[in-house]
Amino acid sequence: MQRLYYLLTLLVFANPAFAALNIQITQGVQAPLPVAIVPFENQAEITTNNDNNLTQVIKNDLQNSGYFAVTPSERLLQFPHSAAEVNQGYFQQVGADNVLVGSVIPQANNQVLVKVSLVNVFQNRMNNTVLWNETYTVDKTALRRLAHHISDQIYAQLTGEKGVFSTRIAYVLVIRRSKEPAEYRLDIADFDGYGPKTILRSNEPVMSPAWSPDGKKIAYVSFEKRHSQIYIHNVATGERELISHYDGINGAPAWSPDGQHLALVLSKSGHPKIYTLDLNTKVLTQVTDGISIDTEPVWTADGKSIYFTSDRGGSPQIYEVNVASKTVKRITFDGNFNASAALSPTGEEMIVLHRDVDGYDIALYNVDSGSLKVLTHSGSNQSPALAPNGRLVMYAARFEDKDVLAITSTDGAVSMRLPAREGNVQEPAWSPFLG
Repeated sequence: MQRLYYLLTLLVFANPAFAALNIQITQGVQAPLPVAIVPFENQAEITTNNDNNLTQVIKNDLQNSGYFAVTPSERLLQFPHSAAEVNQGYFQQVGADNVLVGSVIPQANNQVLVKVSLVNVFQNRMNNTVLWNETYTVDKTALRRLAHHISDQIYAQLTGEKGVFSTRIAYVLVIRRSKEPAEYRLDIADFDGYGPKTILRSNEPVMSPAWSPDGKKIAYVSFEKRHSQIYIHNVATGERELISHYDGINGAPAWSPDGQHLALVLSKSGHPKIYTLDLNTKVLTQVTDGISIDTEPVWTADGKSIYFTSDRGGSPQIYEVNVASKTVKRITFDGNFNASAALSPTGEEMIVLHRDVDGYDIALYNVDSGSLKVLTHSGSNQSPALAPNGRLVMYAARFEDKDVLAITSTDGAVSMRLPAREGNVQEPAWSPFLG
């Protein structure tokens, strides 16, 4: 039991943290894409602070990604608001390859019309090239969400990949005060940490949040009854459903790609094993067996297999089990500790928590070749969560005697910190793409 408790604690718990986030770039690409973001026309009349200031939010998004060099506002002396007004020579002179321009036009019933264009001034020496333009009508309260969407469009146009600025994150915030019981909060926030919202409070541990494929629900483990139980929580309505409350361990819920099943860890047979639960029929099926500790399931994109962490080979490694045949094969072989798998969208790579001589770090593992690349080097990292585009990893880290969240790119080119202001955070979870 002591060995079981130690391993499950190591694999399931983390002790990092934050509240409202202030991203700090610690490493960016060597040649970031230069972009000028011109303040939108009428924006000052529409927005009163930076919370819903379109150009400020877009600027923060792109700058914080580490892949863009945004021209400082004080360097801009020209302020075009449409593609036709962009002076190619001037923006080339200030070092911008691409220019974002737009306008915000008030409408009736608190609505605004937003026109936006992305102009390339570098590719064609004689004329500008309009890469993208769009018109939106939204409520004033939705301007920040629109800004993230525009950032996603810019990212896609300039990198060829889908952006994640409109996604959300979930995390467990643990607040400890002198002479008071610890408070556990299940919080969700924007990708940039703005607008954290608590959807659950408890004086007992909450852990392992997992987003449903449609981003509308979160499954998690709660000890509010002094015993681990798995719930599914509707983010919009606050309604929740008790899914699993067997004797022993109820842990590590993971959604199937179609959202119809949960993989979960139960010790009802005496040892922690992987099960699947049909959310419609409530039929429970045991997938792994034996006396090993099997935990941290994650589905493959086709829903046919589940990757999981097991000590069946003597040390924690990643294995794959075919859901239909129950056949198991070992995936990781590099090192004596690989856990907490997060699969890339293609399934060709996965993020793992890897232990080497320096401690625990985040690593990228190529499933086909078996090659492993360590992405972080502090030795005190836990709980990797992969962005839905497979480009960024959020994880728990220790920095200057604080528990914080950090992000690194899967190519190792970009890293950033999200400093904490209060509390400790456990196991960040990254949402899927949200529309």
